[in-house]
Amino acid sequence: MIRFVASVGLVFLLAIGGGAASVHVALDRLAGFDGLAVGPWTAFPSRGTPDADPYSKARFSRNAELPLGKAEGLAFVASADSAGEPLRRACSYRIEGRLPAARFWTLYPSDAEAGPLPARKLRWPGLHSMQVLRRADNTFEIVASPAPHPGNWLATGGDGTMNLVLTLYDAPALGNPDAAEVELPLIYRTGCE
Repeated sequence: MIRFVASVGLVFLLAIGGGAASVHVALDRLAGFDGLAVGPWTAFPSRGTPDADPYSKARFSRNAELPLGKAEGLAFVASADSAGEPLRRACSYRIEGRLPAARFWTLYPSDAEAGPLPARKLRWPGLHSMQVLRRADNTFEIVASPAPHPGNWLATGGDGTMNLVLTLYDAPALGNPDAAEVELPLIYRTGCE
């Protein structure tokens, strides 16, 4: 009788522990089910809509996030450069290209939880569309690096990996079915400390 009760208790313990562990893993990963990949950038267009998958809804509820709706904007996240190598805080990167038409955009480096990296002394933690210097053909080049650079410099630093988060606000091209053909900047590693 004791062996039977112990077996049933062990089964319940494994079922509850395994279920809790699987929920923890499902809620802590950044990806969702409807990813839109454009080069090294990935976005999830249904976040913040009633069509979002149940894991995204649970993640937003747990973290008290306010995701953007489809009409408001779309956040693209890059965890690797254009060659597929993970983005590292101690390395320098050149972010180069153009963006689709958008009313406003922001770019900042983040940690694994999508929170901005700590700002450096007298520096903002990110860049936005109103402060970026552009070339005559409307393309731009941003250097993400721990060391200062002339022109458009995005300050990074520390150890470990990072993500780059590019949020486009009120971008009409992202609302159509051909959004996967949108052109986004490429990310090139230029060196590491």
